[in-house]
Amino acid sequence: MRLTQWTDYSLRVLMHCAAHEDRPQPTTISEVADAHGISRSHLTKIVMTLAAQGFIETTRGRGGGMRLLRPATTITVGEVVRKTETDFQHVECFNRETNRCRMNGQCGLKHVFGRALASYLGVLDQVTLADLVAPPAAAAEGAVKTGGGAATWRISAAR
Repeated sequence: MRLTQWTDYSLRVLMHCAAHEDRPQPTTISEVADAHGISRSHLTKIVMTLAAQGFIETTRGRGGGMRLLRPATTITVGEVVRKTETDFQHVECFNRETNRCRMNGQCGLKHVFGRALASYLGVLDQVTLADLVAPPAAAAEGAVKTGGGAATWRISAAR
Protein backbone atom coordinates (compact mmCIF):
# COMPACT_ATOMS: atom_id res chain seq x y z
CA MET A 1 0.00 0.00 0.00
CA ARG A 2 1.70 3.09 -1.24
CA LEU A 3 0.84 6.66 -0.29
CA THR A 4 0.65 9.40 -2.87
CA GLN A 5 3.11 12.26 -2.77
CA TRP A 6 0.16 14.49 -1.80
CA THR A 7 -0.39 12.49 1.40
CA ASP A 8 3.34 12.34 2.12
CA TYR A 9 3.61 16.13 1.88
CA SER A 10 0.40 16.61 3.85
CA LEU A 11 1.84 14.54 6.68
CA ARG A 12 5.09 16.52 6.55
CA VAL A 13 3.21 19.83 6.84
CA LEU A 14 1.15 18.55 9.75
CA MET A 15 4.18 17.04 11.49
CA HIS A 16 6.09 20.30 11.09
CA CYS A 17 3.17 22.18 12.64
CA ALA A 18 3.00 19.62 15.45
CA ALA A 19 6.72 19.88 16.15
CA HIS A 20 6.37 23.66 16.53
CA GLU A 21 2.94 23.66 18.18
CA ASP A 22 4.13 25.49 21.31
CA ARG A 23 6.09 28.31 19.76
CA PRO A 24 4.55 31.80 19.53
CA GLN A 25 4.88 32.33 15.77
CA PRO A 26 3.00 30.08 13.32
CA THR A 27 4.72 27.73 10.90
CA THR A 28 5.13 29.15 7.38
CA ILE A 29 4.94 27.46 4.01
CA SER A 30 8.45 28.72 3.23
CA GLU A 31 9.76 27.11 6.39
CA VAL A 32 8.29 23.72 5.49
CA ALA A 33 9.35 24.05 1.85
CA ASP A 34 12.94 24.82 2.84
CA ALA A 35 13.06 22.07 5.49
CA HIS A 36 11.83 19.38 3.08
CA GLY A 37 12.91 20.65 -0.34
CA ILE A 38 9.35 20.94 -1.61
CA SER A 39 7.99 23.54 -4.03
CA ARG A 40 6.25 26.45 -2.23
CA SER A 41 3.49 26.59 -4.83
CA HIS A 42 2.76 22.87 -4.42
CA LEU A 43 2.73 23.23 -0.63
CA THR A 44 0.35 26.17 -0.90
CA LYS A 45 -2.23 23.91 -2.57
CA ILE A 46 -1.73 21.26 0.10
CA VAL A 47 -2.04 23.79 2.92
CA MET A 48 -5.28 25.16 1.44
CA THR A 49 -6.69 21.62 1.31
CA LEU A 50 -5.56 20.81 4.87
CA ALA A 51 -7.26 24.00 6.06
CA ALA A 52 -10.48 23.10 4.21
CA GLN A 53 -10.37 19.63 5.79
CA GLY A 54 -10.13 21.15 9.28
CA PHE A 55 -6.59 20.13 10.17
CA ILE A 56 -5.01 23.59 10.24
CA GLU A 57 -5.92 27.24 10.41
CA THR A 58 -4.11 29.77 8.29
CA THR A 59 -3.51 33.49 8.62
CA ARG A 60 -2.27 35.73 5.85
CA GLY A 61 0.14 38.57 5.89
CA ARG A 62 3.10 39.55 8.00
CA GLY A 63 3.36 37.24 10.98
CA GLY A 64 0.93 34.83 9.33
CA GLY A 65 1.28 31.14 8.77
CA MET A 66 -0.46 27.98 9.85
CA ARG A 67 -1.25 26.18 13.08
CA LEU A 68 -2.96 22.93 13.93
CA LEU A 69 -6.65 23.43 14.69
CA ARG A 70 -6.56 20.57 17.21
CA PRO A 71 -3.81 19.30 19.46
CA ALA A 72 -1.35 16.96 17.73
CA THR A 73 -2.36 14.25 20.21
CA THR A 74 -5.86 14.14 18.67
CA ILE A 75 -4.94 13.89 14.97
CA THR A 76 -4.17 10.35 13.82
CA VAL A 77 -2.20 9.34 10.76
CA GLY A 78 -5.15 7.17 9.74
CA GLU A 79 -7.47 10.19 9.70
CA VAL A 80 -5.02 12.14 7.54
CA VAL A 81 -4.50 9.23 5.12
CA ARG A 82 -8.26 8.69 4.73
CA LYS A 83 -8.79 12.38 3.92
CA THR A 84 -5.84 12.78 1.56
CA GLU A 85 -5.75 9.50 -0.36
CA THR A 86 -8.18 9.20 -3.23
CA ASP A 87 -8.06 5.52 -4.14
CA PHE A 88 -8.32 2.58 -1.76
CA GLN A 89 -9.62 0.24 -4.47
CA HIS A 90 -6.70 -2.18 -4.66
CA VAL A 91 -8.50 -4.63 -6.91
CA GLU A 92 -11.21 -4.15 -9.51
CA CYS A 93 -13.93 -5.83 -7.45
CA PHE A 94 -13.73 -3.16 -4.71
CA ASN A 95 -15.88 -0.97 -6.96
CA ARG A 96 -19.29 -2.47 -7.72
CA GLU A 97 -19.93 -0.02 -10.57
CA THR A 98 -16.76 -0.80 -12.55
CA ASN A 99 -16.27 -4.44 -11.53
CA ARG A 100 -15.93 -6.66 -14.62
CA CYS A 101 -14.20 -9.56 -12.89
CA ARG A 102 -15.47 -12.93 -14.08
CA MET A 103 -14.48 -14.57 -10.80
CA ASN A 104 -16.69 -12.30 -8.71
CA GLY A 105 -18.35 -14.38 -6.01
CA GLN A 106 -15.82 -17.22 -6.38
CA CYS A 107 -12.66 -15.36 -5.42
CA GLY A 108 -11.46 -14.48 -1.93
CA LEU A 109 -8.93 -11.87 -3.08
CA LYS A 110 -11.31 -8.98 -2.43
CA HIS A 111 -11.75 -10.10 1.17
CA VAL A 112 -8.02 -10.57 1.74
CA PHE A 113 -7.24 -7.09 0.43
CA GLY A 114 -10.16 -5.68 2.39
CA ARG A 115 -8.82 -7.16 5.63
CA ALA A 116 -5.31 -5.98 4.82
CA LEU A 117 -6.57 -2.44 4.18
CA ALA A 118 -8.56 -2.45 7.43
CA SER A 119 -5.47 -3.65 9.35
CA TYR A 120 -3.25 -1.05 7.66
CA LEU A 121 -5.61 1.79 8.51
CA GLY A 122 -6.14 0.36 12.00
CA VAL A 123 -2.42 0.63 12.71
CA LEU A 124 -2.35 4.19 11.34
CA ASP A 125 -5.30 5.05 13.59
CA GLN A 126 -3.16 4.23 16.61
CA VAL A 127 -0.46 6.79 15.75
CA THR A 128 -0.93 10.53 16.35
CA LEU A 129 1.03 13.46 14.98
CA ALA A 130 2.42 13.93 18.48
CA ASP A 131 3.80 10.38 18.38
CA LEU A 132 5.58 11.14 15.12
CA VAL A 133 7.38 14.23 16.38
CA ALA A 134 8.28 12.93 19.83
CA PRO A 135 11.98 12.45 20.62
CA PRO A 136 13.20 9.05 19.41
CA ALA A 137 13.38 7.54 22.91
CA ALA A 138 9.81 8.53 23.71
CA ALA A 139 8.38 7.66 20.29
CA ALA A 140 9.73 4.15 20.00
CA GLU A 141 8.83 1.71 22.72
CA GLY A 142 11.91 -0.33 23.41
CA ALA A 143 14.26 2.15 21.75
CA VAL A 144 17.88 1.65 22.72
CA LYS A 145 20.55 4.33 22.38
CA THR A 146 23.67 3.04 20.67
CA GLY A 147 27.18 4.37 21.06
CA GLY A 148 28.85 6.91 18.82
CA GLY A 149 29.40 10.64 18.62
CA ALA A 150 25.95 11.62 17.43
CA ALA A 151 22.83 10.31 19.11
CA THR A 152 21.89 7.18 17.20
CA TRP A 153 18.79 5.13 17.85
CA ARG A 154 17.68 1.66 16.90
CA ILE A 155 14.42 -0.06 17.67
CA SER A 156 14.76 -3.07 19.91
CA ALA A 157 13.83 -6.27 18.09
CA ALA A 158 12.06 -7.61 21.19
CA ARG A 159 8.52 -6.29 20.80
